[in-house]
Amino acid sequence: MTRSEDEGDLPAEALQIRRIGNSVGLILPKELLARLKLREGDKLHIVEQTERGLKLSPYDPHHARGMELARQAFRDYADTFKALAK
Repeated sequence: MTRSEDEGDLPAEALQIRRIGNSVGLILPKELLARLKLREGDKLHIVEQTERGLKLSPYDPHHARGMELARQAFRDYADTFKALAK
């Protein structure tokens, strides 16, 4: 089966959600993986962007820990940040 038959004439940059075992996932073309320097088994960090969809980037445990610390600080000092924003 060719790519266009399998994916119903999707543009080359479009990805299709597919069943993979008991889950669903995206199949990334090898050309995209090469450009992004990703390989099978790598982890991605996902950020939901308001009205723009998702942003995927390589997972960095140091960045993830820093973001968790920042979220905790924003929760702990929410009133202070609100007062400073005035």
